[in-house]
Amino acid sequence: MLYLDNAATTPLHPKVLDAMMPYLTSDFGNPSGAHTVSKRIRNAVETARRNIAEILGALPEEIFFTSGGTESDNWAIIGSLEASKKGNHVITTQAEHHGILYLCKHLEKKGADITYLPVDAEGFVDPQAVEQAIKPETCLVSIIYANNEVGTIQPMKELGKIVNSKGVLFHTDAVQAVGHISLKLNEIKVDLLSSSAHKFYGPKGIGILFVRKGTPIAPYLIGGAQERNKRAGTENIAGIIGLEAALRLSIEELSSEQLRLSYLRDKLINEIQTNIPYTKLNGATGDKRLPGNVNISFEFIEGESLLLHLDIKGVCASTGSACSSGALEPSHVLMAMGASHEHANGAIRFSLGRDFKEDDIHYLLSVLKPAVDKLRSLSPLYDDFLSKQK
Repeated sequence: MLYLDNAATTPLHPKVLDAMMPYLTSDFGNPSGAHTVSKRIRNAVETARRNIAEILGALPEEIFFTSGGTESDNWAIIGSLEASKKGNHVITTQAEHHGILYLCKHLEKKGADITYLPVDAEGFVDPQAVEQAIKPETCLVSIIYANNEVGTIQPMKELGKIVNSKGVLFHTDAVQAVGHISLKLNEIKVDLLSSSAHKFYGPKGIGILFVRKGTPIAPYLIGGAQERNKRAGTENIAGIIGLEAALRLSIEELSSEQLRLSYLRDKLINEIQTNIPYTKLNGATGDKRLPGNVNISFEFIEGESLLLHLDIKGVCASTGSACSSGALEPSHVLMAMGASHEHANGAIRFSLGRDFKEDDIHYLLSVLKPAVDKLRSLSPLYDDFLSKQK
């Protein structure tokens, strides 16, 4: 099997599982207890929190554990709105993950004022448009760090300076960024940041919300004193330990893995566009794109049909976000970037991971090209196009 859907989820790193195992078996204590077993577990949780904070360039008290990216996004936006003394205006973009967009649509029905900014053909939001959209009632700007479908990395430092200068809170969904690109919270002016362990070889069901010290935010879950009275519920101890281990391993390999995956990404893009005509890369290029992201539209065919052909040959890929799997509508990200329905419907996302090798490119091409050729041979649109070329 050739797994090329790492943007949806990554396999658990063996060393991460090793780190987690004691907390799934012998070290089972509840960290909120007063006895020795509980104190040992509490110490493990706080050690993990300190290590994560150090890696990300944050303070330990700025790291809150959640169930993953979606919860972190919900908490960031809902918590900011509830704590706001300025108003209920939120600015975001049309190309956000569904965890943000669906939430904002829900909040609109409850009276929130939401501005959805456009993006350009590469998926970038215009920083000046963000500045112009801010008004006295704006309490939060939420912009995805790196797009989950096309891999475009937003100019976070520039955006942060603009939002910060206006006295508005700045949140970023960094689920695709953390563990894959260099990111230091003491260098970018974000007040809130979401991340999820299963995107960088950690376990599912655990994530973090970074809340910069002094940022007003309402509690998300009520019931206990966990997470400094902000998020009640017994902590996912094994998950927390796994998150810390996965983040540490990802950062240790970050420089070499960025170079390796960027090379393989660009080689794969070139090989596809050289060997298969009528294709188009979606998103930005070079260091403005996630190292392992390849999103390409194949004209005259449906992406879902191509996925089925690839799956039969043992290649796992995606047409976009895992959260929209099975949806019949074309990618909202590509549509926001100005793509036609046909162009968006023909898009495939190959997201490369740590196990991807150069030889895998040859195998992918050996099954991809015949599949595209076969599907195009069945397409009336392709026939009409060829007849007009004669």
